Amino acid sequence: MLRQPLPSAKRVPVPEGELVALSLGSNQGDSVSILRGALQRLSAFLSGMRVSSLYRTAPQDVTDQPDFYNAAVSGRFCRTPDALLRLVNGIEADFGRDRLHGVPKGPRTLDIDILLFGNRTVSCKAPDLEIPHPAMKKRQFVLVPLLEILPDAADPVTGMFFRDVLAGLPDQGVRKSEEELWKPIRL
Repeated sequence: MLRQPLPSAKRVPVPEGELVALSLGSNQGDSVSILRGALQRLSAFLSGMRVSSLYRTAPQDVTDQPDFYNAAVSGRFCRTPDALLRLVNGIEADFGRDRLHGVPKGPRTLDIDILLFGNRTVSCKAPDLEIPHPAMKKRQFVLVPLLEILPDAADPVTGMFFRDVLAGLPDQGVRKSEEELWKPIRL
């Protein structure tokens, strides 16, 4: 005999996958269209995707290059950190990113960094993957968009809220763009 659930019992849907956060940037080609295309590709793999506003940022390390357009995206991913790295590297390559011959911290058509993967910490040399992203706590262009979509995000290593980290950074020329980056389709 099959047991029926009690009438008052409610099934609470459990989200599948782990919450991940990514940073996107571009300063070569039609950057806004490239970022939109990357988001379209990511939407096939991230459930419950949230996208920040678009930001313009002065280049930080190699300053003789155009301003960057930056954004952050979060969503649930059902595979491993390595699988996510392969996915984002493939999307970068499809939009013209050449990791072998490009100038480190120089101009690029598309840069996608994995910032957070649930509460995991990952450190691998091959593939080159470190989560949380090691430089994110120094970069307003990463933290400002991230905190727009995940205001309570915290460093899984230290437990420190990223909003507190951001408050301690000097101004790095991050400006919100009026251009709309992503409009989710409402069904």
